[in-house]
Amino acid sequence: MAGTEHRAFLIVMDSVGCGGAPDAATFGDAGANTLGHIALACAEGRANTGRSGPLHMPNLDALGLGAAIRLSTGLEAPGLTAAPTGRWGAAQEISRGKDTPSGHWELAGVPVPWDWHYFPDTYPAFPAELTNLVRKLAGVEGILGNCHASGMPIIEKLGPEHLRTGWPICYTSADSVFQIAAHEESFGLGRLLTLCRELAPVLHAMKVGRVIARPFVGAPGSFKRTSNRHDYAIAPPAPTLLDWATGAGRATHAIGKIGDIFSMQGIGTLSKGKNDIDLFDHLDRLSSEAEPGSLTFANFVEFDTLWGHPRDVAGYARALEWFDARTGPFLSHLRPGDLAIFTADHGNDPTWRGTEHTRERVPVICAGAGTGGIGVRAFVDVAASVAAHLGIPARGMGRSFL
Repeated sequence: MAGTEHRAFLIVMDSVGCGGAPDAATFGDAGANTLGHIALACAEGRANTGRSGPLHMPNLDALGLGAAIRLSTGLEAPGLTAAPTGRWGAAQEISRGKDTPSGHWELAGVPVPWDWHYFPDTYPAFPAELTNLVRKLAGVEGILGNCHASGMPIIEKLGPEHLRTGWPICYTSADSVFQIAAHEESFGLGRLLTLCRELAPVLHAMKVGRVIARPFVGAPGSFKRTSNRHDYAIAPPAPTLLDWATGAGRATHAIGKIGDIFSMQGIGTLSKGKNDIDLFDHLDRLSSEAEPGSLTFANFVEFDTLWGHPRDVAGYARALEWFDARTGPFLSHLRPGDLAIFTADHGNDPTWRGTEHTRERVPVICAGAGTGGIGVRAFVDVAASVAAHLGIPARGMGRSFL
């Protein structure tokens, strides 16, 4: 049954893919498997910093996490061998990318209808007219970076020159992003956010997915990024699950980056925090406070930012085990008729070459939806299933697996 009394919790474990994407080779990612390779590393003693032994995720595994990995790739992930008691499967994306906006939008029912713009891995990476605009808006004579880079290494390398010159550090990656790092105190947090906000329409017109403010603090040798990051994402091309819910008069609650990813469209309340601990506290709170018939949409970003991109296998495993330990109490707080779906937006295999996202299928693990496998589904089927559970009209192309 579905209706106005039922609540839905859509929980995205950012980058927690399970391999097997049929088009992975197109992205240079054939064989990538975030969960599977972490589980293997744990079982082989290659992820023992701060933890030890096989990957231990009993709550999500009981719902079907290990079964989803087996379905997606055929891999029997060590430590994730429970017989599932939830509804489980995997999903694959059709949008032409492996980034945060396309993954989340498609999970919310809207595939990306265009090709993203990517900057070349050259020096300089950005066209002169774009760097001139950055200089003009920032009121500076030049920029630093102008290349592909990872966040902390380029801050450590160019931070001293940034403090000396006041020039912003501009960089990109294999994703469709334009990132600006600047010191919160010497450059100014408000000034950085204004710069990114004013640049965003120009980059969005180029079909660059996000302009990201990357503030940091500290001195040379001890720089540290802060929690004041802000993503200025291009708006979804059509109404998403969040809009469907608000259009049906339902309360919607966003946690973490969801507000940025969806440009606040269809979002009633937004809860943010300095880390994933804070975000899970918000999820626990909403498991008690969220209204009948409401949708709560959460993103847990640190799997991706702290452990995937830096290729920290042990750190990723610790984060997965922490998340699973928090999941048990959360599930116990759900009410009869509630639906909780745990999934991901892409992969970021910490055993993989490079530092970028990996094209993978993602697990779809459900509590409150009965038992049994759902097979390999489309990302958009997640939105259709949430809509069916809430008893609201679905406007996308997905098919409910409930």
